[in-house]
Amino acid sequence: MKPPAHTKGPARWMKDNLFNTWYNVLLSCLAFICLFFIFKTLLTWAFTEAKWGVIPANLQLFAVGTYPREQIWRVWSVIYILCVFVGLSAGIWGGLVLRFAVMFGGIWFIGAFLPFGFSTRGWFLGAVAIIAASFFLGRGRTGLRPWILGGWLLSFPLIMIVLRGFGESGVHTSNWGGLLLTLILAVVGIVVSFPLGVFLALCRQSNLPAIRWVSTAYIEMVRGVPLITILFMGNILIPIFMPGLDINQVLRMELAITFFSAAYMAENVRGGLQGIPRGQHEAAQAIGLNYVQTMLFIVLPQALRSVIPAIVGQFIALFKDTSLVAIIGLIDLLGVARSVIANRDWFGLQAEVYLFAAIIYFVFSYSMSYGSQEIETALGVGEH
Repeated sequence: MKPPAHTKGPARWMKDNLFNTWYNVLLSCLAFICLFFIFKTLLTWAFTEAKWGVIPANLQLFAVGTYPREQIWRVWSVIYILCVFVGLSAGIWGGLVLRFAVMFGGIWFIGAFLPFGFSTRGWFLGAVAIIAASFFLGRGRTGLRPWILGGWLLSFPLIMIVLRGFGESGVHTSNWGGLLLTLILAVVGIVVSFPLGVFLALCRQSNLPAIRWVSTAYIEMVRGVPLITILFMGNILIPIFMPGLDINQVLRMELAITFFSAAYMAENVRGGLQGIPRGQHEAAQAIGLNYVQTMLFIVLPQALRSVIPAIVGQFIALFKDTSLVAIIGLIDLLGVARSVIANRDWFGLQAEVYLFAAIIYFVFSYSMSYGSQEIETALGVGEH
């Protein structure tokens, strides 16, 4: 059993951490004074001087870029697919997944009542209703867990098909943009680079020299150049070396980001593998497990558990690094921000536009960080 938690009220916490000595009292007072003037200036500008009308006027552009308005139902179809899986997962697993579902549904509920959400209120409330219905449908049905996990794996190609469509009636990837493109690049990079990074880490730990040398050369070569170089190489060299394949620019950037992130992921995982005592391998061999079983059931679970902070940190860095595709010519969230401030109707509003983009990046990054902390707490990482 875990020891009882000792909670402190705000006053007791401030006394123990901020005002416990005379010099801490002095430093805390100086910090509060500085924060007061900083936030006073920022809030005064935000509520009296800033012209926030640029955000609702370009909200759809921030969300989906130049995605055709007559095809916007495809984006909402994708959102509804995600709502179904989020609601079912919350009902089956509960806990952290349930809290995420509540937050996910709360975003759509709040969006329905914002001043610029009147025209799409039905779409927003529909998402909330789907999450709630899916939650009650999956509540307590633990036998559906394998099916839901398989559904999550199959949902990504389904989402890509819905967004792209077929033939002339579809939407070409050159029209994808805004937050939609940022999330697609980040999700593909995270989902694909993680198993690839684990594979590269195992190859670098291999006893076979050829496999170890090849993986080491790849990891060190990729880690030795900046991401923007990999993006330019993917954008220019892939069409040259594969002239017979029609690989669009979005797919080229996904490949470049994935292969770049996999090299860093491999080093994070390798650090966890090296932290596993040799006795774990010997004990697994003593009970008759082969190499694959030892890695899959004994070593990797412990290694990944110990490097959760580093892995999530890599995911957060990958999400923010997707902003570099704006240099290549893709109109992601940062690219939309640049195009908005280039419009003569919104000259001089760089602060408002970039602050809005920064808030979006912060919300997603902090959400991943918070999820990482909850997973660490659930697994007992750092506890003795």
